[in-house]
Amino acid sequence: MESVVQVRSERVQQSIQGVVIQRTRLKLWFIPVFASILVWACLVQLWHMRLLSGFTRVTKVSGCVDETMHSTTPRNYTSNGFLQVSCNGGLNQMRAAICDMVTVARLLNLTLVVPELDKSSFWADTSDFEDIFDVRHFIDSLRDEVNIIKRLPKKVYHPLVMPPVSWSSEKYYLQQILPLFSKHQVINFNRTDTRLANNGIPLELQRLRCQVNFHALKFTQKIEALGQKLVHMLQQRGPFVALHLRYEMDMLAFSGCTEGCTEEEAEELKQLRYAFPWWKEKEIVSDEKRSQGLCPLTPEEATLILQALGIEKDMQIYIASGAIYSSERRLATLRTAFPKIVKKEMLLDPEELQQFQNHSSQMAALDFIVSTASNIFIPTYDGNMAKLVEGHRRYHGYKKTILLDRKTLVGLLDLHHNRTLSWAEFSAAVRQSHEGRIGQPAHRRVIEDKPKEEDYFYANPHECLCGSARCKGLDNSTEVR
Repeated sequence: MESVVQVRSERVQQSIQGVVIQRTRLKLWFIPVFASILVWACLVQLWHMRLLSGFTRVTKVSGCVDETMHSTTPRNYTSNGFLQVSCNGGLNQMRAAICDMVTVARLLNLTLVVPELDKSSFWADTSDFEDIFDVRHFIDSLRDEVNIIKRLPKKVYHPLVMPPVSWSSEKYYLQQILPLFSKHQVINFNRTDTRLANNGIPLELQRLRCQVNFHALKFTQKIEALGQKLVHMLQQRGPFVALHLRYEMDMLAFSGCTEGCTEEEAEELKQLRYAFPWWKEKEIVSDEKRSQGLCPLTPEEATLILQALGIEKDMQIYIASGAIYSSERRLATLRTAFPKIVKKEMLLDPEELQQFQNHSSQMAALDFIVSTASNIFIPTYDGNMAKLVEGHRRYHGYKKTILLDRKTLVGLLDLHHNRTLSWAEFSAAVRQSHEGRIGQPAHRRVIEDKPKEEDYFYANPHECLCGSARCKGLDNSTEVR
């Protein structure tokens, strides 16, 4: 009997051991299978999220990471038609226009043709897009936002040519422009300056404007290399101020500002103004415009302002501009006050600049690179270059940009000239009036129904700036007046 019980006990133990071994084998088999299923599920989920939310672009800005510049709306890549754009104006006016037109193409699901640059303006620059910007980088960096092609397909022709309305919201493009593509395969915007509003635009579109401006529009390798060479040469000699001295012939003729000019020079500028039909304002009283702060500072006025702001005599002053009107005579005072005045033509060999001669936009690109990298940037007029450089300097860590209040300065200059203000009083007043005008974080000023008078989006794109609304506790609203 005992032997029978012993045999049964051994069989039970063997059965239990068999079950344990079998379960162990099952567990060992199940672990890799379960892990594979889990990994596969994660991959599918990630891919699904990628389709829904687009690609997140991480951009480092002065030690902080801006994770906000990405698309959150699912993309429908079915094109509604082709958009051609013919940019007008100088380099920086065209740059802003390109950013706007990419944004419009994205909004309307259009295929964008690489923009055409202005060849008929005062500068008569024959440069094409690819002569200034890296066209392959432009197309590739935006491929997840907009389909961009270098030229229209041969089978597409007869575009509708029209200018969009200035300072328009996205509703204008959705309600007025998009329906036109039901009748036309392609629309050509023949004017593109300031055709998108500064404010009231969806946040996603504002950030796309920044993505184009700060990342997609990259200068060609030859421009970038020579620009960085200029920066390196200047930095080796110490800190430097980039003075955007907008005292060039085209600006004086267009604005009608003739302060300090001879009668012959004033007449020459007037004749030039009448020679260009797209400069609509012909009869201009220079003194009135100057008193309203609508004229660029003269070289002599700029000299006094630099001194009043405390710029040291031995500071390098890089003149970021084209040919100064009557330069030998008009720059004499500035050279005396600041002997270390330099221009790109003084720093580079003639052979290095030869490839850029007669291409004003390419020359302006060199000044843009230097101005963005300078220790201090001071524009004497708030034109397109001044505004675009200001925006870039904000984006790259709020680098010091002194934004001159010309209306206030003209009054102070006149008081100093007639000896109502001593030098000490004049200097103190200049500094005090510019304490809050050095490019620090601030809301963009909004003036309803007066977009020309409010702050320009590209000068202060605070929706995209790490250090402003998101990092400094400011909300995303704007100051309305």
